[in-house]
Order: sequence, then C-alpha cells, then structure tokens
Amino acid sequence: MHFLVFFCTVLAKFTTHIGGQAVMGGLIMRSYGLYAMAVRNEKGEILVEHHTWFSLSKSKILQKNFVRGFPVLLETLVNGIKALNRSAELAESVQHQNQYWKNLASFFLALAAAAMLFVVMPHFFALAMEYFGIGGTVNDFSFHVWDGIFKIMLFGTYISLISFIPDIKTVLQYHGAEHKVIACYESGMTVNAQNAKLCTRLHPRCGTSFIIFVLFLAIIMHSIFVPLILFFPLLKNSDIMHGVVLLFKIVLIIPVSAFAYELIRAAAKKTDNLFLKLLSYPGLMMQYLSTKEPDIAQLEVAVIALKEAVSENQKHLFETVPYTILDKNYGDTSA
Repeated sequence: MHFLVFFCTVLAKFTTHIGGQAVMGGLIMRSYGLYAMAVRNEKGEILVEHHTWFSLSKSKILQKNFVRGFPVLLETLVNGIKALNRSAELAESVQHQNQYWKNLASFFLALAAAAMLFVVMPHFFALAMEYFGIGGTVNDFSFHVWDGIFKIMLFGTYISLISFIPDIKTVLQYHGAEHKVIACYESGMTVNAQNAKLCTRLHPRCGTSFIIFVLFLAIIMHSIFVPLILFFPLLKNSDIMHGVVLLFKIVLIIPVSAFAYELIRAAAKKTDNLFLKLLSYPGLMMQYLSTKEPDIAQLEVAVIALKEAVSENQKHLFETVPYTILDKNYGDTSA
C-alpha cells in the first residue's frame, strides 16, 4: 500500500489538460470545450450533465502565450458560477427561475468582492503600515510587500474560517476528491474510488496555486510599474494619486494573471525543474487549507465526473458505481 501511495503521489506517468472545480454536492471536470458535472442529490443518486464550456478565447490572438491567462481566468469564473448554481438545483432537486440574470449578477458581485478584498483593502493596509512607520510610501518596495502580505494572510484566513461551515467543508472535500481522482488517472492506475483514496490531494494546476502565483507576482509587478505612473503632475494630489494607483492595480491584474497562468502550466509539466518546484511549494501548501480529505462516496462522484469528461477510448480505465446521465431536456439515461 505504501508503494501505491508513493507511486500515485509522485510518479505520475503523464500530465493532462483536465481540470475541475468543486460545486454543491459534487464537482465538474473539464476537457477542452466541454465539461461534465456530477452531483449526488438528496436521495443519494448521482446525476450527470454535460455542458459546453463558455469560452472567451476562441480568437487565435487570445490563445497566445502570455495573453491567454486573463481570458481563461474570466471564463473560469463565468463557468464556475454557472456550474455552482446548476449544481445546487440538482442537489436540491428544484428548479430556479431567471437563472441567466442570477448568473450575471453573481459574476459581477464576485468581481466587485475580489476588487474590494484583494485590491482596495490591502492598499489601505499598506498605507496604515506607512502611517505607523514600519512601511514605505507607494514608491517603495516595502509598501507593495505589505500589500502582498495582507493579501496572502487574508486569503489563508478566509479559507480557514469558511472551512468550519458544514456546506463549505463538503465543497472543500469535493475539491480534494477532484485532485485525488486526477492524480489517480495520471498515474495510470485503474480509476476507482479505492485507488483514488491512496492518491495525493495536492495538484500543481490547482486554482489555489494559481492565486498564490498571482499574489506573489503582484508584489513584483506593483513595485516595478506603480512608481512609473507617479511622475505625472496630476498625481501630486494624494487622494487622486491613490485613486489612480488602485485603478492601475486592477488593470495590472491582466498581465499578472497572464504571467501566472504560464508559470502554473510550466510547473505542472516540468515537475523535475527545481526552480519551478520552489515556486509551486507555497501554493501546494495552501492546498492543505483549500482541500479536505474526501470520503469514498465523494470520490465515487469525482470518478464519474472524470469518466464523463475523458474521450470514449479512455472510459474503460474507470470503475464506477451506477449513475444517471441527464440529457439537454433534463430527461435521463442510466449508466
């Protein structure tokens, strides 16, 4: 057994493009332009739906390296919110009206909350450190270090606190199940709940690692580019200056996320590169907070989601419990 744990954790035979996300009562697994969602409802049944991945990067320009990261970030947010809302319906066996407007409102609310938590609040925290004499001005590297430290602490504290909420803890367990099942698949083992249980719940392509990359890269890019815009005479006014800097930091999310996306892809492919391993380490450690150990029932759902996301010639590698596939009209077929 110990050998299997080591084998599944470290010696993956191959890497894949497959990624996922935990939702209410289950998870989604994405493969290229489609994703499969598997959810266990109140009756204990596992329901599966197939959806087209909403993409912002169909243009060849937006698929270029160091460009594609930001469109991928936005489309992941859009598809994730849509999947969360639909999974709640499946888990609770109810239908909600005005789903489009609910998804749209959730998307803009998420953007506003992210801007407030990870741009505005850290900036004012760094200003407070300047006021107390333990940080520099916005021109100084120390200002942006304090800004970054606050973001990282906020992110870790937020995940730690919400993990005590029962429903959120379940989502974090499904997040762990997603990673374990992908690790099992990439190791070349037969993909079932028992084998997946032996695998790691840490994965270098995880969104948690991506966020950590973004937070560290933001410190560097803010310290380089923010001082460059402070030469404009208009920014001699302190209030105007800080308002412009905040807006500029929001704009910088585009290149920061693009660069972070390339780093996380490289780290997932080149697992023998020491530099990339060191860069990945903080994100992997943060996954101990953003994932929880799943039970067998949750792993069963994850195995099904992954099976429905892979190509037909790979499905023989999976062993699953019975489940029901819902068609576009929400009818069903058993599998």
